[in-house]
Amino acid sequence: MRFGIVILPQDAWPEARRKWQGAEALGFDHAWTYDHLSWRSLADQPWHATIPTLTAAAVVTSRIRLGTFVSSPNFRHPVTFAKEIATLDDIAAGRFLLGVGSGGTGFDASVLGQPAYTPRQRHERFAEFVENLDLLLRHEEPGSGGFSFSGDWASAVGARMVGAPAQSPRVPFVLAANGPKGLRLVTAFGSGWVTTGADGAVGEDWWAAVETLSARLDDTALAAGRDPATIDRYLSLDSGGSYSLQSIGAFEDAVGRAAALGFTDVISHWPRSDGVYAGSGAVLDQVADSIRRLP
Repeated sequence: MRFGIVILPQDAWPEARRKWQGAEALGFDHAWTYDHLSWRSLADQPWHATIPTLTAAAVVTSRIRLGTFVSSPNFRHPVTFAKEIATLDDIAAGRFLLGVGSGGTGFDASVLGQPAYTPRQRHERFAEFVENLDLLLRHEEPGSGGFSFSGDWASAVGARMVGAPAQSPRVPFVLAANGPKGLRLVTAFGSGWVTTGADGAVGEDWWAAVETLSARLDDTALAAGRDPATIDRYLSLDSGGSYSLQSIGAFEDAVGRAAALGFTDVISHWPRSDGVYAGSGAVLDQVADSIRRLP
């Protein structure tokens, strides 16, 4: 089992730096931040930009993997975003993980004046976004003239990446998906799959939904001719109506249940002083001791 922590991009850099370095020192395998312009109940609070935050984190760490949890095409174009990702991964010496999903229906989906898209449209946009990022992040051959594409959602003419990827053939994609079409996209492009479980489900219903989704990924991969074991599985432990770092017992119980369902990676949130993900630094320290002991 590998362990991840989400650090929300709310703190001024002196405090944020302490957390990113702390995540590495505590023994977490990967650290993430949300890729939103603002987020839900925290919309009126400080909220910094994702890529600069991760770039700064890359400079002050050396081992821990860093990722977006998760990016989407809601406010990003594949050409400009691919350039940012490639540069960040170069600075991080190949430690970047690209979490990417279809994009929610909240603030990010309307702030640029976008219309309200249907679920089908959002999936089609997601699929095109992933396909274009896959193309761009493999980098062009010298003298090729770059990449050109014309899609329903984005276009490019001679887009230049330049250079070689820090990770070959490109940065790993960790795709967020629950539906059949999304799971097929995971099997086609994903090094990993991340889920927050079924929307609105809590407690035992949430765990049952997670089990069902994991089994569906198995079936989808097999149908596509891919070994399900080649897909890393990431579970957000804080999505089923409870906070995994409320106590060391809650954390270890959640990790055990995730392991039993075949998940390779679990993700919790750095405790905040109040509100969502409110918790104690003492519990975080206990969790760090626990992950050093757990296989």
